Amino acid sequence: MIIGGPSSQLLAGRVAAVLGEELALCEYRTFPDGESYTQVVASLEERVIIIQSTPTDQDLVYLLQLLDICQESSIDLVVPYFGYARQDKIFKPGEPMTARAVATALNPFLRRGKVHLVNIHAPSILSHFSCPADNLDATPLLADKVASLGLKDLVVISPDKGAVAMARTAASALGADCDYLQKTRLSGTEVSMAPKEIDLRNRDVVIFDDMIATGGTMATAIEMLRAQGAARVYLAAVHPVLTGSAVLKLYRSGVEGILATDTLDRGVSTVSVAPIIAKALLKG
Repeated sequence: MIIGGPSSQLLAGRVAAVLGEELALCEYRTFPDGESYTQVVASLEERVIIIQSTPTDQDLVYLLQLLDICQESSIDLVVPYFGYARQDKIFKPGEPMTARAVATALNPFLRRGKVHLVNIHAPSILSHFSCPADNLDATPLLADKVASLGLKDLVVISPDKGAVAMARTAASALGADCDYLQKTRLSGTEVSMAPKEIDLRNRDVVIFDDMIATGGTMATAIEMLRAQGAARVYLAAVHPVLTGSAVLKLYRSGVEGILATDTLDRGVSTVSVAPIIAKALLKG
């Protein structure tokens, strides 16, 4: 039985279709005082699969409610987008490591199950789970989508050194050159970004990253790449957080298109991670 949380209903339906499994009917609502309410309107099976991204605190509460409902079952938990993944370190005294705190809150419900995450921002988070946990890579799925665009003389770019591994995976799949953006501080307020080695003039470019949040830094990078002669610039990201006016910023900067997966259900979520989730669940 597959149970889709409120932020992952479409993806849960796609995974259920791939696996040929029952998709449970659930009810989600918010009381007038702001509290969340969840009901699984089905008889629970011995093994259940819960699919729920946690982009907001309320989504995390819904997930905890689902886990509590299903605690007598063996639970496979899929969190396609794991909120608080960027709070994986303590930088100042008195700060929490919130990613660890979230994993610790989930652990009591997962004694007989497994956790599946997708392109988690910090792989060290896997160690905070008391059950087996894996990190699924959606990069090849995004690369397949890029391949269908028919781009010319393609260069795959990482926005920084942190995403180089992802960019190299994509470049290898696409048979393309790969580079990363090197930042040079021009003054106290000005920063220049340019590929470290490759000349982009008259070449198509795809920037690969694990997520797009506010879009500000990425928009600046796109403007600079176009100023440096790139023909067309696309953006490919696993997690389309896209807060506020992020999409407007990116298109104003001259991006040709935004490609993203359905770890979060957004208008740009044209690549489904259902196949890699279904494959991981079949492995058990």
